[in-house]
Amino acid sequence: MAAGLGRGPLFLRCCSWRSLSSGSEGESHLTRVLRERFPRASSIKVVDISGGCGAMYEIHIESEEFREKRTVQQHQMVNQALSEEIKHMHGLRIFTSIPKP
Repeated sequence: MAAGLGRGPLFLRCCSWRSLSSGSEGESHLTRVLRERFPRASSIKVVDISGGCGAMYEIHIESEEFREKRTVQQHQMVNQALSEEIKHMHGLRIFTSIPKP
């Protein structure tokens, strides 16, 4: 029998020790950090997509700071802004855009 089969369901738990453990606290903290780094942003949306444990976030940012930058450069800017916070995450989805005229 393959390992793990026939032993009941496998449950994965979120780590409650994470500094961004609460979805709303983590979302608020990341939003504050991004607002400081991207003051010209017309829109910043942060969503905890890990079920509230703070392990994975989806971030949408619309900002003039991204104008004339390639997507990879835009994402690098976001990664740099969140460099300390990323150390405590499992994953991060980044969506960046430039405001329409």
